[in-house]
Amino acid sequence: MRWMLLIMLGMSAALLVLFQLWAFPLGNYISAPLAHEESSGFLMFRNSTSFRDSEWLSASATRTSDLGEEAKNENKDMLDKLDKSDISTALDNNHNFAPGSAMENIHPLDTSTNSLSNPKNVSGVLDAHSKASILTNASIMGRSQQVMELKPEIKNIGMLKVGKSFLNNDSIMLEKYVTRIRGRTTTLFEMDSFLHNSIHPSGSLRPRQYSKCDHELQSAKSQIRHAPVSKNISELYALVFRNVSMFERSYDLMERILKVYVYKEGEKPIFHQPKLGGLYASEGWFMKLIEKSRHFLVKDPRKAHLFYLPFSSEMLRTTLYEEKSPRMKKLEKYLIHYVNLIKNRYQFWNRTGGADHFFVACHDWAPRITLPHMSNCMRVLCNSNIARGFSIGKDVSLLVTYIRSGNDPFRDLGGKPPSERLILAFFAGSMHGYLRPILLQYWENKFRDMKIFGPMQRDIEGKAVFREFMKSSKYCICAREYGVHTHRVVESIFYECVPVIISDNYVPPFFEVLNWKAFSVFILEKDIPNLRNILLSIPEDRYLEMQLKVKMVQRHFLWHKIPEKYDLFHMILHSIIRN
Repeated sequence: MRWMLLIMLGMSAALLVLFQLWAFPLGNYISAPLAHEESSGFLMFRNSTSFRDSEWLSASATRTSDLGEEAKNENKDMLDKLDKSDISTALDNNHNFAPGSAMENIHPLDTSTNSLSNPKNVSGVLDAHSKASILTNASIMGRSQQVMELKPEIKNIGMLKVGKSFLNNDSIMLEKYVTRIRGRTTTLFEMDSFLHNSIHPSGSLRPRQYSKCDHELQSAKSQIRHAPVSKNISELYALVFRNVSMFERSYDLMERILKVYVYKEGEKPIFHQPKLGGLYASEGWFMKLIEKSRHFLVKDPRKAHLFYLPFSSEMLRTTLYEEKSPRMKKLEKYLIHYVNLIKNRYQFWNRTGGADHFFVACHDWAPRITLPHMSNCMRVLCNSNIARGFSIGKDVSLLVTYIRSGNDPFRDLGGKPPSERLILAFFAGSMHGYLRPILLQYWENKFRDMKIFGPMQRDIEGKAVFREFMKSSKYCICAREYGVHTHRVVESIFYECVPVIISDNYVPPFFEVLNWKAFSVFILEKDIPNLRNILLSIPEDRYLEMQLKVKMVQRHFLWHKIPEKYDLFHMILHSIIRN
């Protein structure tokens, strides 16, 4: 009987293992130990970024319809650098939940057992914000099991096979991996050096004949360099600036002397039609405000210091891009035609080679479609990648500002005081690019104080939960997408959460005047395995200083229908005139 019993137990164990391997090839939860004793729950389900920990790491995902073919182009550029033998798509379909299935409708914080954690069970008298507070508090207390809904459009995830040491907190392996994809990393120290040594424009770009406006700029430049140290600057918080005295002086000169001419040429909707909502709203808000400005605008181009090219990179892409056309050539040719029109109709471009002209463009493609024919211009770019042609000291970096409502851009501004921010770090977002899947692979569902999620629901309630997490977190993770930029940075500032920027080669906004190291944390992509240790090593008093400075710098990243002093509109103009 004993032998029979042992044989039956052995066969049962073998059948159990076989069933596990067959039913859960990408998420072994029966035998996998918890990652840490502080793990927030024993998870039976995993989303699209979870797979066999010892062998696989997600490398790319199909982007949403908003960027369409761009994702394919960007992924192709990255994956072309990798060995074809490393690419495997055999597991693509194993991560897609069928419409209407139980997994599709799971709420990010739904435990199905706690009425406070399940929004469907919350009394109807509560609004979305109240529900979000309850959900967040339940999560903080460990009563929630973090099961993320898979975003329907995230499909066909390619996989990269990597060694076991990659997933054992080995930063060296991770550094090799990301370097193969996007090249060498330029550190913040090196960027500071480039800024210090930058001299623009070069001799070939100086005006052939100096006008009255040119002499005014030369005089202003001298005054800025010799600006006296300011001791009483009541309106500015000195510690968020590199040199607050120089900023105050240059800003004052900008307000007093700067004049801008806006070219009338160009047809709508690509030109002169600002879009005030969505992910790329910054370029639209600037266009609207500069074209209506009575203070800075001049009708006579001979009186202008700067010349604005009023096109929208988003509308250019939306209007002209065809999936069957060869990448972005059509968009480049359109801009070349426009520049040639300006050259032939006016003398000002030819006078400086375009060095006193500028444009504001936030779409991911803007750096590509403006090189090389517009490279002499001062380019205000959201995708400010120093490895892709962004020139520190000439170009200006701008935040991707997601405006949910053009009528109320300040909605939901602010957050909880530091003493009520019980979450160490928070991230939620789509799996755009190569980095975000790595972030989730290391940190999703590992610690109760690390709320690292994939895509959340996009309905009103889901967005309220997202905002509540940001308002309740000490640090907000700003991981790059396909480009180096992400709107998580400005959202962190809006909700007074210290931004943790993980994006190598990213030049942060207004880099030439703001001291970003005073109010944010920069972590190299290779150091993702050490993310939690790095954040925990920051002393509490240092965190409190950074959080206060986030609140102080917030005013410089806000749009107003009627521009106000030191707001985002004026900061853009200041950086342009400074460069």
